[in-house]
Amino acid sequence: MLALRFAAVLGLVFWVGGLAVLGAIAAPAVFEVVGASGADGRALAGAAFGETLSRFHSATYICAAVIIASLAVRGLLGPRPRHFSIRVLISTLMVAASAWSGFVLIPRIQDAQRTLGASPSTLAASDPRRVEFGRLHGLSTSLQLIPLLGGLALIFFELKD
Repeated sequence: MLALRFAAVLGLVFWVGGLAVLGAIAAPAVFEVVGASGADGRALAGAAFGETLSRFHSATYICAAVIIASLAVRGLLGPRPRHFSIRVLISTLMVAASAWSGFVLIPRIQDAQRTLGASPSTLAASDPRRVEFGRLHGLSTSLQLIPLLGGLALIFFELKD
């Protein structure tokens, strides 16, 4: 049981920590340094961070599999972890949010960028293409709060066991 709990905590720490690092450190740094060279730099920063985020999504799917497998095995072998159903629900919501972001939103954002042919920041604020890009970007960013907060809740549950 200890090994299963350790694997789940490791997956949670990687996922939650990665989200925090990407959002609070990596994205601002990439856009500040690379984006400082103008519109082309901003487009390059977006492409670089987009690729980083895509790779991170792949890693989160592995984390999700480890977390869910750990919960399932612990539930089958018993005793079930406290708040087992809540943990399964939170894990499912985390996976759903990440999958929707990775398989639906990121491709839409990439399509919007290709359609623009330039950095969205070069367009007028009222341009419908920039507005749509901003909406998709905001939705993607907001959606990552689900795995971030859910992961923190799951870490808390593991600490209480």
